[in-house]
Amino acid sequence: MSAEKIIGEWKKGSFKPIYWLEGEESFFIDQVIEYAEHKILTEAESGFNLTVFYGKDADWAAVVNACRRYPMFAERQVVLLKEAQQMRDIEKLEGYIENPLPSTVFVVSYKEKKVDGRSKLSKLLKQKGEMLTTKKMYDSQLPAWAGDMINRHGLTITQKALMLLVDHIGNDLSRIQNEIEKLAVNLGKRKEITEDDIENYIGVSKEFNVFELQAAIAQKNLSKAIRIIQYFEANPKAAPIQMILPALYNFFSKVFMLFSIPNPDEKSAATALGVNPYFVKDYLGAARKYDYEGVEKILLLLHQYNLRSVGVHDGGSSDAGLMKEMAVKMMV
Repeated sequence: MSAEKIIGEWKKGSFKPIYWLEGEESFFIDQVIEYAEHKILTEAESGFNLTVFYGKDADWAAVVNACRRYPMFAERQVVLLKEAQQMRDIEKLEGYIENPLPSTVFVVSYKEKKVDGRSKLSKLLKQKGEMLTTKKMYDSQLPAWAGDMINRHGLTITQKALMLLVDHIGNDLSRIQNEIEKLAVNLGKRKEITEDDIENYIGVSKEFNVFELQAAIAQKNLSKAIRIIQYFEANPKAAPIQMILPALYNFFSKVFMLFSIPNPDEKSAATALGVNPYFVKDYLGAARKYDYEGVEKILLLLHQYNLRSVGVHDGGSSDAGLMKEMAVKMMV
């Protein structure tokens, strides 16, 4: 069950006695915990019927005793166990999980780990409660996820602005959400987010960013690529080399895939590469500018300069110096 579905069921007044939230993506776990802590009970009910434990300091017996209490002046009580992955003897909760109190909503946050599926605990959780298992979202899924969130705010966004937003923030769902909320506030009555908004409110230059550097290299526009790298040199936080190299590798590895597709057109290329059709022209254009050997050379250079950026076979070149040297080698 997804975080959205769990919260949706709660809004309808449908509760199970136990919710176990686990996995690598804390954003969805935090969403459910936040709702459970602040929305299931009214403010008046929370004073008597909300109990919060933290795994590092929690004693299993105290948690079980809290879960076995009956609610006061309310239909149900809520017991939260946060950071449960740090709790000792967590398996001793099995006795309560096997026979939970229907008037208690017990919500457990077990971040960055998953309970062993073969264990008695896992089997009991599946029988008696609801499990949410999260995993990190693939980078390729981020634009669609961010776009959906923007739509839920009643807004739209240009494709280029969306890519600027996602490329700048990376795989940090909480930060993406915060920046979208900031944009929603600053737009006023306007409903469309543009590249100018990303520049003004998020701080990403619409002319000097990883996306534009990628386009300059794809078009073999060396002078533009050098100007962008010089901007990065003057503004080190704008796009560190550790962010630039993976982005370029991801782009050119997809370009390389095009050579295995017979006579690719925009539709077939977009499907094969799993990219937004809006951007597929960039991949096709790069494939025309660089032949098979040219793209293969770029991928090898990216690997080589990635090693040099961390000090392998390099005597201490600056990041900007490495980027300029690599750009020249790519295009000659």
